[in-house]
Amino acid sequence: MSHSSNSPTAPASRGQCQSIDLTGKIAQIDGHWQPRVVAEMNDYQFKVVKVEGDFQWHRHADTDETFVVLEGELQIDFRGAPSGDGTIVLRAGQMAVVPKGVEHKPRANVEVKMLLIEPRGVVNTGDGPTDERTVQNDQWI
Repeated sequence: MSHSSNSPTAPASRGQCQSIDLTGKIAQIDGHWQPRVVAEMNDYQFKVVKVEGDFQWHRHADTDETFVVLEGELQIDFRGAPSGDGTIVLRAGQMAVVPKGVEHKPRANVEVKMLLIEPRGVVNTGDGPTDERTVQNDQWI
């Protein structure tokens, strides 16, 4: 089943009981920092995204956020983490969970392809004001 990158509603299957080609889905995305939903599990969404450059500092007060790197190298800077401020580096095949309430800033020197796992309705730019990087939720690809 094919859906445009701006599909406002979930497909009936919600990506369940089918094989999903993550690489193929990411190839359909134009631009960076534009996450697109590929499946749902309970109230969680699986989103693919291409990123390059710096994102902004933000936090999600009510939920953790999972980053799974499929290709490339992602750095995530932290402020206020339980272990203190710092940076982690994720390479292909690695993942990290950013705890709720922790300020973070993903960044990539060259293009990174990844999978995000987060509850439905989470705003990509966090709890602060929306800006040019804020993406409409529930865009399926």
